[in-house]
Amino acid sequence: MRRGNIIKLVALVLLLAASVVLSIKPLLDSVRGIPLGLDLRGGVHLVLQAELNKNGTPITNDDLDKAKAIIAKRVNDLGVSEPTVQADYNKKRIVIDLAGITDPDKAVDILKTTAKLTFRNPQGKVVLQGDELSDAKAGQDPTKVDFVVNLTFSSEGAQRFADLTTKYLGQQIGIYLDDKLLANPRVDTPILNGQGFINGYATLESAAKDAVLMRSGSLPVSMTISEKHQVGASLGTDSLHKSIQAGLYGLIVIFLFMLIFYRLPGVVADFSLVVYGLIVLWVFWTFRVVLTLPGIAGFILSIGMAVDFNIIIYERVKEEVRAGKSLRTGVESGFSRAFITVIDAHVTTFIAAMTLYYLGSGSIRGFALTLGVGIIASLFTAITFTRLVLRLVVGISPKLNTAWFGVRRGV
Repeated sequence: MRRGNIIKLVALVLLLAASVVLSIKPLLDSVRGIPLGLDLRGGVHLVLQAELNKNGTPITNDDLDKAKAIIAKRVNDLGVSEPTVQADYNKKRIVIDLAGITDPDKAVDILKTTAKLTFRNPQGKVVLQGDELSDAKAGQDPTKVDFVVNLTFSSEGAQRFADLTTKYLGQQIGIYLDDKLLANPRVDTPILNGQGFINGYATLESAAKDAVLMRSGSLPVSMTISEKHQVGASLGTDSLHKSIQAGLYGLIVIFLFMLIFYRLPGVVADFSLVVYGLIVLWVFWTFRVVLTLPGIAGFILSIGMAVDFNIIIYERVKEEVRAGKSLRTGVESGFSRAFITVIDAHVTTFIAAMTLYYLGSGSIRGFALTLGVGIIASLFTAITFTRLVLRLVVGISPKLNTAWFGVRRGV
C-alpha cells in the first residue's frame, strides 16, 4: 500500500511537470495561443454613433442589431482576429475593439461607410438595389491591366438584372455606392447569367475595399465616429509584461506562504495551484477567451479564492488532528466540514460574476468571465486533485509526524 502510494505520487508529479512543459508553446504562441485583447496587443477602440434618419423616424434596436451584424461581417472580412463588436441600445451606438490592427484609418473608413449600392437607368432612376447581390469579390481584368469587382446576383436579382440589361441594351447603367458613381458601363449584350463586374480600379486594394462593403450589405443607418482611441503595440506589450511580472511575484509569495504555514499540505496546495492554472489557461485557449487586463485581474482574484479554499480545508484538518484524530481521519473530516463553507462562498461569488457578465459590457464582461471560469476550476481542483494527493500522502505512513502538517499534539 505504501509503495503504491509513492508510485502514484511520483507519477502525478511527473505528469504535472510534463503538462507544464508541453503547455508552454501552444498557450504562448503569438498566433494560435490565447488571444489577447486591445489593451495587451494594441489596436483601435471605436465608437460609432448612429445618426437620426433623414425622414425623422427614430432609430430602433432592430436597426442597431442589423448595423452590428453588418459591421461584424466587415470586421471579419478585414481579417481582424478576435474582434469585439457590441451594440449600446441606450445610447444608439456600436462599440468596436479591433486588436492587432495595423491600419486603423482604413478600418474606420470601411466600418462607418453606409455602403448603399444602387443601379440606375440612363435617366438616373434607381432600378436595382445592392441587397440583390449574393457575392462581390475583387479580381483583375484578364484583358486589361486594371482591377475589377466581380458581382454575383441572387436568383431573383439575376432575373431582374437580366431584364434591365435587355431593356437598356446599348445604353448606360450607372453603378453607385453611397451616391458616388463607381462605374457607368454601356450594356453591349444582355447579361443573363447573374454575373457582372465593375472595372476601372487602379489597385487590387481599392477593389477589395469596395468588395467588402458590397458583400456585407448597406448599413440601415448612417454612422459617425464619436470616439477613437488607438493603443500602440508597444504599450500593449509593456502592459502584458508588467501583468505577467506582477502575477509571478504574487504566485511566489503565495507559494512561500503556503509552505511556511502549512508545511506538507502547503506543498500539495502549490501543486494544486499549478493544476488550477493549467485548467484555466487551457479553457481560455479552447474557447478563444480574449484576455485583457481586467481579465487578468479576474484570473488573479480567482487564484486568491483557490488559495482561500485550501486554507479553509487545511485549518479544518488541523483542528481535527489537534482533537486527537489520525491524519487519515483528520483529512477526511476536514474536507467534509470545510466543503459547505467553501461551496457557499464560491457559489455566491460565481453568481456575482455571472451577474456582471450578463449586465456588463466590454472589459467588465472579461473580468467576470475569467473570474467565473477560475471559480469553477478552483472548486474542481480542490475537490479532486488536492483531496487525492492528500490521501496518498497520509496513506504512505499512518504514523506520519503531525508536525509535517503544521500541528503539534495538544497545541
